[in-house]
Amino acid sequence: MASHQIKLTVNGAAREAEVESRLLLVHLIREVFRLTGTHIGCDTSHCGACTVILDGQPVKSCTVLAVQADGAKIATVEGLEQGGKLHPVQEGFTEKHGLQCGFCTPGMLMTASALLERNQNPSEQEIREAISGNLCRCTGYVNIVKAVQYAAGKMR
Repeated sequence: MASHQIKLTVNGAAREAEVESRLLLVHLIREVFRLTGTHIGCDTSHCGACTVILDGQPVKSCTVLAVQADGAKIATVEGLEQGGKLHPVQEGFTEKHGLQCGFCTPGMLMTASALLERNQNPSEQEIREAISGNLCRCTGYVNIVKAVQYAAGKMR
């Protein structure tokens, strides 16, 4: 199997790796870079637990080959907290009880943070549409929506 040397920026840090052509971005993040906050949920792109921000866009990292991320900027859930301070979305999930088992939470946080980067005052419908690719089996989404609304208010 052919391998490729790739360079990318992960949570603001320059990273390099020698990867096989078939390696998925989610496996590069978790197994090579040891950033295990990005979860592997379904391996079929349905659940969204593996969502990261790739060049400003939320993507399901189980659908991207690592070689496709060569030269890209990636943000993972580990990069949300800055200087010991939670991102407003993380704070919202805490304050509004937006999680139960926590498995979907990293993907939800990344999707929500991307939404709030492009829309600082989303409606409930816009929030629900943004997170529609992220499945949660525990919460019923009500408190997740409240958490995103809370974060939007903090960010404005």
